[in-house]
Amino acid sequence: MKYLLSFLLCLSAWWAVAQSFAPGKPAENGLSVDRLNRIDQLVTDHVDKKRVNGAVVMVVRNGKVVYHKAFGYSDVEKQTAMKKDDIFRIASQTKAITSLAVMMLFEEGKFLLDDPVSRYIPEFKNPKVLGTVNWADTSYTTQPAKGEITIRQLLTHTSGIDYASIGSQEFKAIYAKAGIPSGIGTNNVVLADKMKKLGGMPLKHPPGEAFTYGLNTDVLGYLVEVLSGMSLDQFFRTRIFQPLGMTDTYFYLPKEKHARLVPLYQVTDDKLSKVSNKVFDNIDLNYPTMAGTYYSGGAGLSSTTEDYAKFLQLFINKGEFNGIRLLSRKTVELMLTNQTKPPITEQVGLGFGLETNMNDYQSIYSLGTFSWGGAFSTNYWADPKEKMVCLVYTNLMASPYRNMNEKVKTLIYQAIVD
Repeated sequence: MKYLLSFLLCLSAWWAVAQSFAPGKPAENGLSVDRLNRIDQLVTDHVDKKRVNGAVVMVVRNGKVVYHKAFGYSDVEKQTAMKKDDIFRIASQTKAITSLAVMMLFEEGKFLLDDPVSRYIPEFKNPKVLGTVNWADTSYTTQPAKGEITIRQLLTHTSGIDYASIGSQEFKAIYAKAGIPSGIGTNNVVLADKMKKLGGMPLKHPPGEAFTYGLNTDVLGYLVEVLSGMSLDQFFRTRIFQPLGMTDTYFYLPKEKHARLVPLYQVTDDKLSKVSNKVFDNIDLNYPTMAGTYYSGGAGLSSTTEDYAKFLQLFINKGEFNGIRLLSRKTVELMLTNQTKPPITEQVGLGFGLETNMNDYQSIYSLGTFSWGGAFSTNYWADPKEKMVCLVYTNLMASPYRNMNEKVKTLIYQAIVD
């Protein structure tokens, strides 16, 4: 038994190594080293001017890591240097991982995209649309919705569900009164209870008629639990993270990894300071280090740049990473196909924002690029045409300099020379 345990531990360690990226030379992958150095200059300048505490930037091209650097400090006060494997709160970057989980179950024949979600979560049956709100006591009127919420609408934020804490004034009040959380930092309750309660709440608009960024992906997280018979945490761990070698992605970090969590900073009156107050719906920003039970499919995870790059490379590779296939090529193509039609102007697939003919003039991205970000200033995009995965991670709550991430994007693309 002792030797078997040792063998399994060695096998586990080997598997984690096997599921890593190979390094690559920029010049051999169509990138100029001199031009990539402009990233160093930009981010270092922001650190020196105390516009940001630190950052990690990662670029993968042709499946090889061609740029991966850490800048500044994870903890300014302690002068702790930022490291490439530091862990960041990735907030809404959780949504794409939940969407992958949903589509894995779709491939198993568990549901069809245009099924009503009430078929699997009965509390969403017969939805109603908000009418008027009485602000004296936040009571409200409703009218029956024209149709049921579908799973496709949840994946595209067109269901009519709004967001707690960061949504419209009406729904921030309605959800707060009902005890519906934003998902981030909700630790001592369970997803099933809150999503069942959300099912009885009114919608902002009839399903399918508009784009409203809301708690859709938390509902999808609960759908994964219903269809798989696992908690969302267990599904992620066994069906996604372990196969992809994502060894540093968690809802709640193990104690031995607490020290790698980057503190959250803000810039106010041109002064960089650590955020110590509670934010959003009164959440404690130390939530990743707590022993929580709430697995928010829309916002709960913390991760590293390398872990998330593995997840993105899966889609660049049409559903496979390092010999492990989680999706078929056709399902990936469907997820990366725009799902919205006018008058909805947001260009979204099943879990990602998309670069399409409608919005391509706004960005240096190639057509087909998919992207999203997190509330604490983590950003990612993956460009299938350039075979490139890019991540820019900081942990900033508020700052007039959060556009540094956009500038880094430009500097990555201007380094392409092939």
